[in-house]
Amino acid sequence: MAAKKVLILGIGNILWADEGFGVRAVEALNRDYQFADNITLMDGGTQGIYLVPHVQKADVLLVFDAIDYGLTPGTMKLIYNDDVPKFMGAKQMSLHQTGFQEVLALADFTGDYPQDLFLIGVQPVELEDFGGSLRAPVRAQLASAVTTALGYLAQFGVVPQRRAVPLAKTTLAPDELGLAEYEAGRPAEQDACRIGDVRVLNQNLAPNLPDEQS
Repeated sequence: MAAKKVLILGIGNILWADEGFGVRAVEALNRDYQFADNITLMDGGTQGIYLVPHVQKADVLLVFDAIDYGLTPGTMKLIYNDDVPKFMGAKQMSLHQTGFQEVLALADFTGDYPQDLFLIGVQPVELEDFGGSLRAPVRAQLASAVTTALGYLAQFGVVPQRRAVPLAKTTLAPDELGLAEYEAGRPAEQDACRIGDVRVLNQNLAPNLPDEQS
């Protein structure tokens, strides 16, 4: 019997603090473990419907993501199968969540839908920090998320080989976006706006508008 095709997907936006949890989790898994050819590890970022073909090919789909469950910040929650789409859209934090709901719906509509789904989600601490990285309670869940993923995959006979030497840099995205490189290159707070693009937020840069009373 052919081995199941497994997609391990990290989604989210690393530019907005804890929104990057999913991407950092799949990077951590890739850094420490080497998988067989039937297993695909992917940084899904915020690609939305562009992920549909990848999901359609998977028998097993494991997703890492930051999800607003309304729980204590840093809490990890595990969701299985039919409940996964419900939780990914329960409280939208960014465009990628609605987009991934649509990914699953489109895959289901075509009949190419994973047999097994598993969501490893963590309640974010902070999202409104442009250029920020994971907060401590969320970062602390990375190791647990990886362990949980390995335990889930084992039931499908997926037992990756632990790397003798962890990868120095992620191979899932450009090196500059790796966690260490990303944080090392971040400007000091006094040198960079942390809540968005200063060109948009700075009212002094707004065009002069005519006085409505004139």
